[in-house]
Amino acid sequence: MTKIDTSSPEHVLPTPSHTVGPFYGYALPFRGGEDIAPLGHPDTVTVHGYVFDGAGNPLPDALVELWGADPDGNLSTTDGSIRRDPATGDYLGRNGVEFTGWGRIQTDTDGHWYARTLRPGARGGSAPYLSVCVFARGLLVHLFTRIYLPGDDAALAADPLLTRVGARRDTLIATDEGRGTYRFDIRLQGEGETVFLEFQ
Repeated sequence: MTKIDTSSPEHVLPTPSHTVGPFYGYALPFRGGEDIAPLGHPDTVTVHGYVFDGAGNPLPDALVELWGADPDGNLSTTDGSIRRDPATGDYLGRNGVEFTGWGRIQTDTDGHWYARTLRPGARGGSAPYLSVCVFARGLLVHLFTRIYLPGDDAALAADPLLTRVGARRDTLIATDEGRGTYRFDIRLQGEGETVFLEFQ
């Protein structure tokens, strides 16, 4: 049996790499996850963007989950976004009528994601926002953030969270691209890193 002197760094071998996941592309994405608003709803808005890593590269295998209140600021109590056929277990999709306020989107090969939802109404003392949860490779714990939609400057100026983050508030406010489309990029690290929240 050979003994290795570990008191000096040149004799310590690095731990070999292992594939431990996470494998978000399996079972978690579902067809129609981006269609949060009922089909054909006149007040649908599209929110889209890219997920970037610390080096500024887009992540093709991230998952973005969104939750949002309805336009009146109420949280939906509708049962489930994912309906299954009771006989076959096949995915039936959303019913296309009720607003659940929730969606899950996988980024494409370019790191892009999008969702069609309803513009949320204000709740409490906060400006209207969408809650976001990001899952991605390299993250041991998923990340939480918010997307504020522009359009009500007074509400954004008075929002307690935006006030606390100061100069970094712009990382939480989407850009209005016109015709009901908003862009929100998620930067996991580095310059322009998105503000992430910790819940205790």
